Amino acid sequence: MSQQDNAPLRTHAHQPGWFDLVSEIVRGMLENAGEQERHAFLRQMGEQLARRYPLAAAQTVQELEVQVNLTLSRFNWGFVDLQPQENALLFTHMGLPEGDGSLEAVHWRAALGAVLTGLYAAWLLAQGGSAEVPLVCDAAGEDGALRFRYQHIQS
Repeated sequence: MSQQDNAPLRTHAHQPGWFDLVSEIVRGMLENAGEQERHAFLRQMGEQLARRYPLAAAQTVQELEVQVNLTLSRFNWGFVDLQPQENALLFTHMGLPEGDGSLEAVHWRAALGAVLTGLYAAWLLAQGGSAEVPLVCDAAGEDGALRFRYQHIQS
C-alpha cells in the first residue's frame, strides 16, 4: 500500500478542527484555573461522558475490558488493558490521541488523564463499584500510556 493509499486512514481518526478546539479549551484552563479546578472540571466531563455512553453489564474483568474498548474505539481514544490484582484493578491506557501538537505533551496527557479518570470511575460505579474506592491516575509513562489504579485505601 502506498503512502497515498494510507492517507484516508490517517485523517479519519481525527477530524480537522476538533483538536484545535480541545487544545484551546485546555490552554484556557491552564491559563485561568488552578490545577485542582482543572482536574475537577475535566474529571466531571469524563463522568458525563460515561453517563452518555453507558457500558453493558459485565460479569468479568475481561468482559469489562471489552466493553470499555468498544466505547473507546468509537472515540478513537486508544485502548485499555485491565489487570486484576489481589486488592486492586490496574488500568493501562495506550494509544491516546496525540493532540495537535500545540500543547506540551505533559499538559495534554494530564488533561486526558483527568477525563479518563472520571470516565473510568463512573463506569466502575455503574458496574457496581463503590464510590468509596478511588480511581487515581498513577502515572503517565514515557511510552505515552496512562496508568490508573482502582483500589481501596486503608486508613
